[in-house]
Amino acid sequence: MQDTQASLGMGCTRVIERVCASLGRGGTATTRFEPALDVAQGGVLWALPALLSNGLLRHLDEFFQLKKGYYSLMQIFLLLAFMALCRIKAVERLRYNPPGELGKLLGLDRIPEVRTLRLKLEELAQGKVQPWSAQLAQEWLTGQTEAAGVLYVDGRISVYHGQQTKLPRRYVSRERLCLRGLTDYWVNDQMGRPFFVVSTPFSDGLLAMLREEIVPRLLREVPGQPDAAALAADPRAHRFVLIFDREGYSPEFFAEMWEQRIACQTYRKGAIDPWPEEEFTWRETKGAGGEPVRLQLAERWVRLSNDFEMREVRRLSQRGHQTAVLSSDYLSSSEMIGMHMFSRWSQENFFKYMDENFELDQLTSYSTAAVDETKKVVNPLWRGLVTKLKSKVAMLSRRLAEYSKICLGEEALEPCKMERFAARKGAMREVIAELEREVSELKERKKTTAHKIELGKLSEEGRFCLIAPGHKGLMDTIKMIAYRAETAMALLVREDLARKDDARALLREIYRAPADLIVDEAKGILTVSLHHLSNALSDQAARHLAEHLNQCDVCYPGTNLHLCFKLVSDSFPRDQEV
Repeated sequence: MQDTQASLGMGCTRVIERVCASLGRGGTATTRFEPALDVAQGGVLWALPALLSNGLLRHLDEFFQLKKGYYSLMQIFLLLAFMALCRIKAVERLRYNPPGELGKLLGLDRIPEVRTLRLKLEELAQGKVQPWSAQLAQEWLTGQTEAAGVLYVDGRISVYHGQQTKLPRRYVSRERLCLRGLTDYWVNDQMGRPFFVVSTPFSDGLLAMLREEIVPRLLREVPGQPDAAALAADPRAHRFVLIFDREGYSPEFFAEMWEQRIACQTYRKGAIDPWPEEEFTWRETKGAGGEPVRLQLAERWVRLSNDFEMREVRRLSQRGHQTAVLSSDYLSSSEMIGMHMFSRWSQENFFKYMDENFELDQLTSYSTAAVDETKKVVNPLWRGLVTKLKSKVAMLSRRLAEYSKICLGEEALEPCKMERFAARKGAMREVIAELEREVSELKERKKTTAHKIELGKLSEEGRFCLIAPGHKGLMDTIKMIAYRAETAMALLVREDLARKDDARALLREIYRAPADLIVDEAKGILTVSLHHLSNALSDQAARHLAEHLNQCDVCYPGTNLHLCFKLVSDSFPRDQEV
């Protein structure tokens, strides 16, 4: 029997069920908990109510199907979410985690092998990943009507280092290099919580993506938009506000969006003349988390180059620097505009935190998919001409600078020196003339060469495939659910912390902490007793969190067991004699 268990994997105890499943005669494994002590990373079960409330297991049967096997859809999705929160950032890293311990968190004997889980993920990636993610995004937007009125949009590049295909290059500012990869455009609220992401290898920049993909979707899905009668009654009313960085600065785009009654907000681009400090006054408002915020602001109305009128709100820093913000939100106060704009760092913090803790930019699959060959990409011939043109222009500039430095001093009036001087100047003029001819020729060729070309018209070497769009979409959605669940828990924990910024660090400690699983079948209760944390203040905050979680009265999916959360020592009365 032991040899059979060993052949089925470390931690395997349900031998008969697994053998039947392998022969196609058994169904999926039942979720069955048994008492266990010191379960590694058992604290991650404390996140289950938040994961479920954010839609982890909603609509799975509607959008996904798995072949008949030992593991069910529910168990796979729970495992992926627990992996994200426990910072197991890749499927391969499961090799270094005890499978039996993680299996106990799922009510199983062990989790699937890495190879099995990869096969399951590839199967799930063939399902309706995008409709599932869109359905959850719609529910998140509907559930956060106020937050959905102010939306932050920014792009981030997922670099591809593989050899399966040659994705287009784009500039990665954090690495200061042009690298191959996908551009992800994220839509978040002012607290950094994500609603959805649009990934594409084809990108003409933020404005093109807003026009073609994001704005049409938001017009359909953002709740609480004023109807046509309300918009006609108030010429200053807007549907919602889009906030982005200077990449989206475009007077023409601002006017175009206002035609659809969408307000835009961004930093002013270019040099600005300082305003008198006497115009700035202290304003008070509340931040995204309800904390008081004081800003020194001033406001004027400005007309842009296309005669479109906007509000310009400036913030004066303690060092005397003025940050200018342009907004077509004509209803909000100056302090609200300032707070919304400077809350844009919540999205930058989201990127940084997700990259450090959830491997946001990681492409976790090598599979490829066909791409629409009617899509247009940058013409390689045009790109080559641009590169040559830049090189020749730079060379011409250097030669002109050298030519201007060649001069004949008063002491050099001898005939032989005059001849050498004239010869040198003449040779340099010939070089400059040749470079000017080449630059002019390259400019003409650039004008007559198409900037964009359909992918199907490229040579075989220039074509490319998509990298696992279903797999990436699935993992991105799982990470969004995990982040939103952690954020919801952080908002509860920070109420009991003197240092509010320690909330996420405390949650990471809770997720990694061992726990005891106590099963009471008669009462239908599964108690998750968390082991003590690093200090008494953390324990106190954990008890406060447990009170909120117990009020949710959540059943573990697939069972009739109600979850009860507490610390290990809470099972014993205080001051008792031993």
